[in-house]
This record gives sequence, structure tokens and C-alpha cells, in this order.
Amino acid sequence: MSIKPPLSDLPIKTADSGFYRGFSVNVTVVSKIIISTLVVWCIVWPTEAGTILGNWNTAILAQFAAWYIWVVTAFVIVCIGLAIWPAAGRLNLGTEGEKPEFSNFSWFSMMFGAGIGVGMLTWAVAEPVAHFKNNPSVIQGVTTALDADNVRTAYVWSYLHWGLGAWACYAIAGLALAFFSYRRGLPLTIRSSLTPLFGKSLSGNAGHLIDIVAVVATILGVAQTLGFGVEQFVAGLTRIGIGGLALEDGSATTLGIVIALLVIMGASTLSALSGVGKGIKWLSNINMVLSIFLLGFFIIFGATWFGAMAFFVGIWDYLIALPWLSFNVYSSDGVEGSEAFLLTQWQGWWPVFYWAWWIAFAPFVGLFLARISRGRSIREFVLGAMIVPSLMCFVWFAWAGGTAIDLELNGGANGLILDAANGDKIFAMTEFMLAPIAQFLAWGMAVIIVVLLMTFLVTSADSAVLIVNTINAAGDEGPKARPHILFWGAALALVVGGLLISGGTGAIQTAMVIGALPFSIVMALMCIALIKAIFNDGRREAAGVPTTFDQIDEDMSASPAE
Repeated sequence: MSIKPPLSDLPIKTADSGFYRGFSVNVTVVSKIIISTLVVWCIVWPTEAGTILGNWNTAILAQFAAWYIWVVTAFVIVCIGLAIWPAAGRLNLGTEGEKPEFSNFSWFSMMFGAGIGVGMLTWAVAEPVAHFKNNPSVIQGVTTALDADNVRTAYVWSYLHWGLGAWACYAIAGLALAFFSYRRGLPLTIRSSLTPLFGKSLSGNAGHLIDIVAVVATILGVAQTLGFGVEQFVAGLTRIGIGGLALEDGSATTLGIVIALLVIMGASTLSALSGVGKGIKWLSNINMVLSIFLLGFFIIFGATWFGAMAFFVGIWDYLIALPWLSFNVYSSDGVEGSEAFLLTQWQGWWPVFYWAWWIAFAPFVGLFLARISRGRSIREFVLGAMIVPSLMCFVWFAWAGGTAIDLELNGGANGLILDAANGDKIFAMTEFMLAPIAQFLAWGMAVIIVVLLMTFLVTSADSAVLIVNTINAAGDEGPKARPHILFWGAALALVVGGLLISGGTGAIQTAMVIGALPFSIVMALMCIALIKAIFNDGRREAAGVPTTFDQIDEDMSASPAE
């Protein structure tokens, strides 16, 4: 039996004229209807929407917690396996000899900014502090809340949530998309990554469904990030003296939410209109410079030694615990307040929530990573998109979060940081550090954090708008019609605003966990398809059969997939 070349053509019907010219009408219209319905539902019937979404969320956490934990573990194993597998690691995510479009600095800046950068400003301080206060070891009585013996455990959980598992979700999606788009010449859209399993049938309704699931997951995943960011942005504006935007407990008022969304989404839409090579690249480089400055401040003027111990010892503890944490699923006994109940509840609040968040974020970040990673090898991609960002997250958590914990343990903060809202913790900490020296220094640092936060949020939002339009346009990376960019910018703002007003960040979290479930199945299939494709390409190379689209003769491009 002869070995055939891979599928290098996947026609997706797009409109030839009219408002949807260049777009897949099936994907675009249905996606818009789903998102618009969600917005109207949450704004017009907020109580009912919150109740129903909450019930669905509870059911998913009860039935699919193990699935989320184990599937993310599988993503980590597949990524590392592909990087060290010689036949796979050397493959170029493009045609043979193709060079990367972006420099390493710009590549990493865009990747980090779109991937998790905005989360660092909230969670690099808030999460270690939260786990310092409570985690499974505290629930089980192994360590003591708010005591020095709980620091190492706090960092194990922090690194778990922001380490290899998080970036493996992005890397799997990015690898699959880049491989099939830039090596096979298929459209840069989610359905292309499943062609080894379903072939040309993905040109039809099955492919439309996959792309619709990806669009909805992307909007909800980015909404989660923007929801946290908006709350923190309002907290920052309050810290620099703009009143009337936050309540006494630190949460944003409706006015604060509206103003923050107008500023962030307005700027992001303008950036999206300019494209990846201009607006997003420019903003990402600003992000990186300001991030280095802020991180340097924590390393030099914060808890330098404490942070170093949290970094190195924390990584060691994390790697030792990783095999067990990757497969462990707590089981509730149904008795409210019991240890088993509390452990299961905590796991749903933290690891399961994070895995759902990263999976929902994966179509956006993965497609964006694919777009900026053309010409890099699989091994280089995994190192750049999984290992290096994990280490960067650990650095942030070690010195920013470590400074907060050290100030609470030894620096006399006396609950000032602990009691602040999550989005306000970094502002509370920097003010505590700088205000005794000079109030204007604390104010200036708050301004820097607000600017950095805004650029991170704008980068995430404008990247998401471009990615959604790319999926809707059947993978076309060219300029998109302005009305569609404006629609998705407005839709994203309304999703965030509607959910925040109706139920706060908890409502966004609930919707996101629900939206992530179907895409987690798509990602599992991506892994299988990618491994199958690389294995078959090895057989093709041995038989002298072409494997990249530029090598495949036109009359052979219609061969059956894989």
C-alpha cells in the first residue's frame, strides 16, 4: 500500500460579497447569536441567569473535575514528549528552512502579554497570599494558616496553577494550529488541527461546530481575564485619586466598570484595527519593559532573599509534588464542613477553575502563538511557549508574592495586604513599602502599575478580537472588515460588563467553566491528531513522500488525510 501525502487543502466556504464578505457565515452568525444571547440574558434577567449558570457550574465541577485535571496532565506529557522526541522536536512550524518573523524579544513579549501577563499583576501577589491563608495542607491540619510553615505549601499550589499545566494548554493549541497551517498549508483555524482524524469532512458542519465552540470559549476565557483586570484597573484608579469608581469593599461600581471598559476596549479596538505587526507588537514591547521595571523593584527593594528561597525551593517542591498533584482528585463525602468536603470544594475553586480558564483561553492564545511562531521548530516552540513563561511566572510569584508574605510575617503589615481585595493587594503592598518614604513615590508606582495593567489588558483584548475574526474568516490572516472588529470589541466589553454587573467575577468564572468543557474535548482530539500526523510524516519522509504543502504537487493535494 503506497503512502500518500498529507491533506493540504481544506476548503471552507466564505461569503463572496456583502457584509460578511470573506467570512464563514455559518461560524460568524451563530457565534454572534450565542454571545449576544448571553449578554441579553445576563443583563435583562441577571438573577435567573446567575442561578442557572451556577447550577450548571456545580454539576460540571461535580462530574468533570477529574477530567479537567487529567486532561491538562496529558497536555503536559504530550508537549514534553514532542520536544524530546527527535523526529518531532526538529520539525519546523513552517516550510523547511523558513525563518521566524519576529525577534526573540518581540516573540516572547507578545506571547507573555497575551498569555498570562495581565494575570501577574493580580495573582502574583494575591495567590501566594491566598494559599498562605488556606490550602489543602491547612485543611488537613498539616500546616498552619498564616504561619511560616505554610509558605512552601503555598508556593507549590501557586506554581502548579501557573506553571507547566497552564502553558501546556496554550502550547498544544499553538503547536497543532501552527503545524497544520504552516506545514500543511491549511487554514489557520481550529478545525484544521483535527484533519488527521476527520479529513475533508471538516469543510462542512462538523468543522463549523468546532470553530463556533472555539469562538465562544475564546470570548468567555478572555472575559474572565478582563473581568479580573477591570476590577484591578478600577482599584488602581482609586489609588491614584480618582474617586467614585469603587465601593468600600474595593469592588468596582457600575460606573467604574463602564468607564474601565470604555477605556480598555476603546484602546484595544484601535490597536486591533492596526494589526499584529503594529499595534500589538508595539504594546507588547511596552508591556515587557514596564514589567521588567516593576519586577526589578520587587527583587531589589522587596524581600530579596525570601523571594530567592521561594523561587528555588518552591520550584524543587513543585517538581517533587507534580506527579501526585497531576493525578490527584479529591472526593467529597457529601457532609458539609467535613475535611473531604472542604478539600473537594477547594479543588473546584482553585485547580479545576484554573484548568478550565486556561483551556477556555487556549484557542485565543494558541492561535495567537501559532500566528507569531511561524518558522520556529517544535522544540524551540515548547521551550519558548511552555518552559520559559512558566519560569517567568515563578519569578513574579516568588518576589512579588514573597514580598507580600514577608511583609505580613516579618514586616509589620498586620493584615493590610491580606485584607485587601485581590485586585488591590499589589497597590496595598507598594503603598505600604513606599508611603513611609514619600507619598508621591507610592502614587507614582500606582500610576506605573495602572499603565502596565492597561497595556496588558489592551494587548489581551485586541489580540482576542483579531483571533476571533481570524477563526470567523476561515483562517484568513489578512485585514478584517472594520465592522466585525468593532462588533467583537463591543461584544467582549458587553460580556464582561454584563456578567460583572449581574454577578461579579464569579458570574464570569461560572460561564467560563461551562464554556471550556466542550473545547477541552477538542483539545484532547488535537493531541491525538498531532501525534498521528507527526508519526505519519516520519513514515512519509522515510518513503520519500513530501510532507509540507510547498513540496506537494497540486494534483496530489486532494489525497485523503493521513
